[in-house]
Amino acid sequence: MAWFFAFFFVSGFCSILYELVWLRLSMAQFGVTTALVSIVLSTFMAGLGLGSWLSGRLLRKHELSRSSALRTYALTELLIGISALLVPQELLLGRQLLHHLELSSSSSYYLASGTWLALTLIPWCACMGATIPVGMQAIRSQFSEESPRAFSFLYLANVLGAVAGATIPLLLIEIYGFHGALRAGAVLNVALAVSATALALSGIQPQTMKPGAAIARSRSEKQPLHEPKLLLLLFATGLTSMGMEIVWIREFTPYLTTVVYAFASILGVYLLSTFIGSRIYRRWSAHHDEEPAIVWMLLGVVALLPLVTASPKIHLWDAVRLIVGIAPFSALLGFVTPMLVDR
Repeated sequence: MAWFFAFFFVSGFCSILYELVWLRLSMAQFGVTTALVSIVLSTFMAGLGLGSWLSGRLLRKHELSRSSALRTYALTELLIGISALLVPQELLLGRQLLHHLELSSSSSYYLASGTWLALTLIPWCACMGATIPVGMQAIRSQFSEESPRAFSFLYLANVLGAVAGATIPLLLIEIYGFHGALRAGAVLNVALAVSATALALSGIQPQTMKPGAAIARSRSEKQPLHEPKLLLLLFATGLTSMGMEIVWIREFTPYLTTVVYAFASILGVYLLSTFIGSRIYRRWSAHHDEEPAIVWMLLGVVALLPLVTASPKIHLWDAVRLIVGIAPFSALLGFVTPMLVDR
């Protein structure tokens, strides 16, 4: 399992590196506005969701062996690495096309730029989204007794890597520039592809499930999951968290200098808090089946904290404003999200 943790740590790091740099390059080509930030983030998430959904459907129809799943994972990482080199050129081409269109209104401009950004980013982000379902399939093939909690394991590794991805790339950008940071990410993705291919060819045999684990799994499979309700909860938490992230950028940018640095700071606190919540869930889920109702009530209450901490009438250090404002909500979100998906 250590291999898979390493894979998804590095993969999470690269994904956030790309998100930060692509956001900055998109603003350089299409304008520095809140609407554009919203467009970039929504297309990024749309690609992740589309990739997860499509790969999940394909895996249900064609269940892959361990080696096939690892080779598929290697291919997705290779494609993600290629995106680091192609996306900047695609964004530049989009700016040139929009310049020739001579759009007269802001709505038509945002429609055209949003369409180009979607065509540019969604296919590559879909490859990123496909990595977790494929990784879960590889874990299920090799570590069958771990599969009921496979998502929370990969989620934990991915979020921890994303925390590093929200901080270290800023240093890489200062030293090597945006394109140098992208090349560093591409090298890491290629290294993941090579490692996954080598692991697929290593000939390690799947572990058999222990009798106790088999009984526990058979019981869990017999329990009704109420999938529509779970999907609705996941949709609602995703909708509110991404909507709030856009609002947070507007609220905290005056305290955190530029939009890019504000976004990176918000993303870092959000992901670190999410990781802590996910870690708590991993420990809690080993001994409990149902969460207390107060978890969901608190999630709604702490969502209001940024309204307080972002107020100029309250005198706080800038870092304290941000941490107190968004960390409690993010930690609770990190707890409930892998819990819902495990179910």
